[in-house]
Formats: sequence, structure tokens, C-alpha cells
Amino acid sequence: VQLQASGGGSVQAGGSLRLSCAASERILRINAMNWYRQSPGKQRELAAGVGRGGSTNYADAVKGRFTISRDSAKNTMYLEMNNLKPEDTAVYYCNVNAYRHDWTTRDDYWGKGTQVTVSS
Repeated sequence: VQLQASGGGSVQAGGSLRLSCAASERILRINAMNWYRQSPGKQRELAAGVGRGGSTNYADAVKGRFTISRDSAKNTMYLEMNNLKPEDTAVYYCNVNAYRHDWTTRDDYWGKGTQVTVSS
């Protein structure tokens, strides 16, 4: 399974971007779908995630501005980012965590990052 992230770019503060992450095939037994981000010199951090039951969680820094969603029919997840700030500048990575057939072991699938740059 390959994940392809897209939608990054350069925007001014206050602007919006929508990231997409398309899977090459349907992923079964999904535990969670997440967007991580990594800024220069910092560790990768979870920006937003959606669990198996549809519950969402967001980093405090993005709450109220970012929205994660998924379209199972299209094997795609999204991250809508509004009111972007310079501190949102980072490489954004999509991630899918899924169970194997045993429903115990889990695998992580990662997309290549997409750069988001927000200027003041």
C-alpha cells in the first residue's frame, strides 16, 4: 500500500490549504488515520487524527483551524487547514495505522511529505 500526499504549497498568514492523501488500494482494518507534521529542527508531531469509530483529535495548536476527514469510497483522507499561521510551516505527512488479519499486530503506512509554507 502506498500513500500519496498532495496539496501543500505556499500561502500567506490567514490563508487556507487542503491536503489530500490517497491510498493506492483500500486499506482494511484501519485503526487510525493521521496527519503528522515536522518543522525544521523539531520532532515530528501529530497534528490531527481520526480513529476507527470516527472520533477526531487535534493538537492544541491547530484546534479550531484544522479539520481532518476521510472518504472511504475514494480511499482518501484530507486535512483542511484554515487561518494558517507561520508556525504551521512544516512538512506534513499522512499516516494510516491498520491491524493485520490477527487484529493484534498493527502496521503503519506513511506517505511522502508535502511542504506547507506560511509567510507572515
